[in-house]
Amino acid sequence: MKISGHILVIDDESVVRTTLARILQQAGFEVTTAENGEQGLAFLEGAGFDLVYMDLRMPGLNGLDVLNLIHTRYPTLPVLLFTAQPDVSSAVEALRRGATDYLLKPLKPEVIIERTKIVLASQQRERRKRELTDQIESLRTELKSLENGGEIEVVPPQAMPASERFVRRGQISLDLHTRRVLVGERAINLAPTSFEYLLVLVRHAPEVVGFQTLVAEAQGYQADLREAQELAKYHIHQVRQAVEEDAHRPSRVITVRGTGYRLVAD
Repeated sequence: MKISGHILVIDDESVVRTTLARILQQAGFEVTTAENGEQGLAFLEGAGFDLVYMDLRMPGLNGLDVLNLIHTRYPTLPVLLFTAQPDVSSAVEALRRGATDYLLKPLKPEVIIERTKIVLASQQRERRKRELTDQIESLRTELKSLENGGEIEVVPPQAMPASERFVRRGQISLDLHTRRVLVGERAINLAPTSFEYLLVLVRHAPEVVGFQTLVAEAQGYQADLREAQELAKYHIHQVRQAVEEDAHRPSRVITVRGTGYRLVAD
């Protein structure tokens, strides 16, 4: 599946706008830039966008204010926030208000491209699912009008090598292509960064992963111990909501006090 899309970049720093636009354009995406939240909202009204990149801290309407308006007007439009400083409380609040994910400056080209492809691929899959649902409903209507229906041949998609696609530990399986989590037979969607945190835990299991190692491998960010603890806390909460039978009494993702987390395989 070819991944494409029209991306809006909102940032008051011209250097950041230009750099981010160049990275995304070289990766094959169409990009429009806005120098503040007001201009970004005006652009959204005049054109269709598939993804928004936006600075959390801007003069005038800040990132959270703009996020509220985007989420109200365009509830399915994904928004990726970034910030120059690890303001954990603001980042967590943004995720609670509907942001898809957040990144920390300086933005690394490989991280930007990876996150963009993951989010846009998910958008394309959802659109395709809606199209197929409409087609199925149309076929059901047509079949009801026929006295004798023929057999319908269902051709399964070409399978990908499991060794390249899945990372497994016990009942937990991570699909690296669709970026989905399977716990037994149950399929779960996680935000991109939370998926990366779980992936790090699965790959290290059953060993303990220190807070700083966890943040570095999941987000590519070198944080001090306090920052790493705060950054990891939210995403581990999201992971537990996904994989635990009782997130308040975790049995799979265990806290090792003062050190980090470890995954206990079933």
